[in-house]
Amino acid sequence: MPTDLTTYLGPLVLRNPVLTASGTFGFGEEYAEFEDLNRLGGVMVKGTTLHPREGNPAPRITETPAGMLNAIGLQNPGVDAVIAHKLPFLSRFSTAVIVNISGESIEDYVEIARRLETASRDSADHPSPIRVDALELNISCPNVKVGGMAFGVDPILTRELVAAVRAETRLPLITKLSPNVTDIVQMAEAAVEGGTDILSLINTLLGMSIDVARRRPVLANKTGGLSGPAIRPVAVRMVWQVAEALDTPILGMGGIMSARDALELILAGASAVAIGTANFVEPQAAVRIVEDLQKWCEAEGVASLRELVGAAHSK
Repeated sequence: MPTDLTTYLGPLVLRNPVLTASGTFGFGEEYAEFEDLNRLGGVMVKGTTLHPREGNPAPRITETPAGMLNAIGLQNPGVDAVIAHKLPFLSRFSTAVIVNISGESIEDYVEIARRLETASRDSADHPSPIRVDALELNISCPNVKVGGMAFGVDPILTRELVAAVRAETRLPLITKLSPNVTDIVQMAEAAVEGGTDILSLINTLLGMSIDVARRRPVLANKTGGLSGPAIRPVAVRMVWQVAEALDTPILGMGGIMSARDALELILAGASAVAIGTANFVEPQAAVRIVEDLQKWCEAEGVASLRELVGAAHSK
């Protein structure tokens, strides 16, 4: 009998546990010609801000020995353009649509959440052309000078921000945490106290690369976020620590390149996983990982993927 890959991520019911991480999959249009988006558990769109952003100056991406360093700086067309021109396309697919939102102030986050909820709400005589299944609060971007990671390294600010957005919307809230902290459990607890439904971890690690020939930093922003296989052990450790401390559902991410990588995070306590840097290496990576997860589970006699969530913890 085929393994049931259905997973429950807080209030979200996903057909399988594989999503695409924000910032690595655009708004879905770019990848739709390479893979059937209906085969994914969900798509997390590019970080969306209240107003359009051009992002940081180039160069803003460079390769490292086991991953990628980026300082894009949340380039995006702004929430109104995302509602009008990006989400209608993505809403045609029967996969979860999760909008990653970011801001320079708590008021920015609240206003973006309000606009997305209003736009996605059906009325009696006018069904909405867009679907928003959840919001991911990006409080951990290391590549912007205002807002971003500043919210995600202070538990008081984290609690205040999540509570303010929680008061504005009934949409499920996912809070994306930064690994650039001393105590990840403390930050997770603050987000839960604020009212988040789900925890997303981890975002990128702050890093830097220097061009030896030019004797200058490679990135124009000087520092950037490190992603890819190099950070997976950090992600596994943080998912494990948060799962040990809290019962809140976890969306795990960080350097997943294969089904076995995804299983590490699931066994550590993640109910679902998001694929990031692998999308740049192989546009079909997320679908391949779904297929390989199915094969692995069936070979191992696993009836339901849900029985693997957190299975590495001693009970």
